[in-house]
Amino acid sequence: MSEIKPTTKMVENKEENKATGQNGAKVASKPAEEKKEGEKRSPSASSYSREGSWNKKRKNDRRDRRGKDAQDEFEQKIVHIARVTRVMAGGKRMRFRACVAVGNRKGKVGIGLAKAADVTNAISKAVDQAKKNIVNVQILDGTIAHDINQKFGAARIMLKPAKQGTGTIAGGAVRVILELAGIKNVVGKIFGTNNPVNNVKCVMEGLRGLKFVEAKEKKEDNKIKKETKKSGKD
Repeated sequence: MSEIKPTTKMVENKEENKATGQNGAKVASKPAEEKKEGEKRSPSASSYSREGSWNKKRKNDRRDRRGKDAQDEFEQKIVHIARVTRVMAGGKRMRFRACVAVGNRKGKVGIGLAKAADVTNAISKAVDQAKKNIVNVQILDGTIAHDINQKFGAARIMLKPAKQGTGTIAGGAVRVILELAGIKNVVGKIFGTNNPVNNVKCVMEGLRGLKFVEAKEKKEDNKIKKETKKSGKD
């Protein structure tokens, strides 16, 4: 049998079959079209991504500034850390409880109590809770305006104003709260339980119940006026 020599038409047909798929569509033309579309869209996409990244950077900078201001404003101190357990169906679950006090030493103070599996997480949760429970304390010349006798559960405290130079005469958790509040001259005494959590809550209730300085001064002025009237009549 004689061999069939390939002609020019057969070679051309083979090249066309390689270039085309089963459906008869040209395969080589698709990448070229996609490249052209990509070249057209690339400038707008790159500019959009640059603008988006710039806006995100500005937002992050603002958040960092706010976080730094909040951290500089308040000072935190750990009052008490305890390990607590809870009996579950599968056994005992151990967690940590943290009591943290937060204040700016300018009349703002708060406490927070939180639990977590780790000590660090418990402290961070307690700090967030303390910042939400801020109390404004009325301070008069570095001390409180009047005496405080407060009771909370089994805890009972007594706070008295003191002269300048006396300092903070108190112990335990009560001293921490008074210092963070910015009260420099005060005398305190704890009666009842020694539980630091209850003592801290008792102090906060007493500071929350402080009367305004203006109202206290008005009452004193009224007393003086009444005494002067009585002495004038006599």
